[in-house]
Amino acid sequence: MKLLDYILFSSAVAFFVIGIYETMVLGIGHAYGIFMLSLGLLFLFGYRKSQRKQEK
Repeated sequence: MKLLDYILFSSAVAFFVIGIYETMVLGIGHAYGIFMLSLGLLFLFGYRKSQRKQEK
């Protein structure tokens, strides 16, 4: 894995944890954007990982 992959995965996990906290404090409506950002980062991470496997 490259540095960008580590950063993407770490950011996705961090935003997920922040989303959980926001859900407990404010509700799911306020944390929806944070969860979607986390999910988008995870999709990007998976896409980069599959692209790297196809190159081999």
